[in-house]
Amino acid sequence: MISVPIMAHVLFVCLHNAGRSQMSRALFDRAAGGRHSSESAGSIADPGGSVHPEVVVVMREVGIDLAAVHPQRLTDDMAARADVVVTMGCGDSCPFVPGVRYIDWDLPDPKGRALDAVRATRDEIARRVDELASAL
Repeated sequence: MISVPIMAHVLFVCLHNAGRSQMSRALFDRAAGGRHSSESAGSIADPGGSVHPEVVVVMREVGIDLAAVHPQRLTDDMAARADVVVTMGCGDSCPFVPGVRYIDWDLPDPKGRALDAVRATRDEIARRVDELASAL
């Protein structure tokens, strides 16, 4: 069996790491098919204890279970090992590491939104991660 090396490491960052960044990481990992790696994190000091319930529901619809995933706080080490950082609504608290490629995705926070709105965000994220995985 031929081993394919990891080409790029992508870090997805939003405020709480409980919605957009979790969906992005999971959908990116599926789209990348092992060619690239990823992590996700929240930019605030206390990112929260679980992924938003509406995110868990819409991700299960596409075969991804995020129920047991726990949000994590962004660290300098996470940002430093990334080749690409995708930010989503974290503003001034987003990391900056010289030499790292940054992309900002203006996506609505799914917290407390109707399932149809969260599905629309999920589908937009899926489109964007497919493009990103193909471009890397």
